[in-house]
Amino acid sequence: MASPAPTSADRARQVGVTVSEVLCVLGTLVGVGVIGGTEVPESSGGALAADATLLAPAGAAFSIWSVVHAGLAAYTLWQWLPGQATDERYRQTGWLAAASMLLNALWLLVTRQGWIWVSVVVIAALVVVLGVLVRRLTEHPSFGVVETAVVDGTFGLYLGWVCVATCANVTAALVSSGVDPGPPVSEVWAVAVLALVAGLGVLLARRLDGRYAVALAIAWGLFWIAVGRATDEPRSTVTAWAAVAAALVVVVATARRKGRYRGPVDDSTG
Repeated sequence: MASPAPTSADRARQVGVTVSEVLCVLGTLVGVGVIGGTEVPESSGGALAADATLLAPAGAAFSIWSVVHAGLAAYTLWQWLPGQATDERYRQTGWLAAASMLLNALWLLVTRQGWIWVSVVVIAALVVVLGVLVRRLTEHPSFGVVETAVVDGTFGLYLGWVCVATCANVTAALVSSGVDPGPPVSEVWAVAVLALVAGLGVLLARRLDGRYAVALAIAWGLFWIAVGRATDEPRSTVTAWAAVAAALVVVVATARRKGRYRGPVDDSTG
């Protein structure tokens, strides 16, 4: 049976996603200093640098963005394939994907301006958008391994990483505003935030039926927080171990949930 003809709304969505991806790429080039010369860690008075707070991930953590951006580019091309325009899965998630790309670019731009608290609002909105998007992907499952990797894998990694980045962003904003009680109180706060991240990871595992991409991205961010606190200033053994424990909690919770859930696709990247 032939697919129904795309509507004007379908075509508008596809174009909107594509334009948003182009703007996201341009924003990324600004963020890494290719355009404008100042990288994100050097902006906002260094508030987002790898050694700025107890919850700042080590620099290598940000290499996950390369995977996410490659996935977003692949998704943008994928949604143009025949039949995708009228697929309910893309109708339900396309504009959310576009919004996530625009929010990504906006976050980079506001941090370059030093608007650290505005960046908190933007990244919080990004988490909400991605959470709704991945939930809708769960409600409209993929039936192919490639689609699962390109779509579910990309947005799962994106969501998981941004959850960790949001906590780091809020902490950076507080410290840059002078809210820094110093050790040992700051370490207690850091452990409490890491417990919150672990709780969020468990909640996402339950609500999203155990998506490994989300869990692995959260664990990735937490691992590099641990590395940062073990090898760089401000050093904190307590924070490092708490980050490792939080990562394990998220991965185990996701594996347990995945073991109970049997969706239409037996693929661990989603």
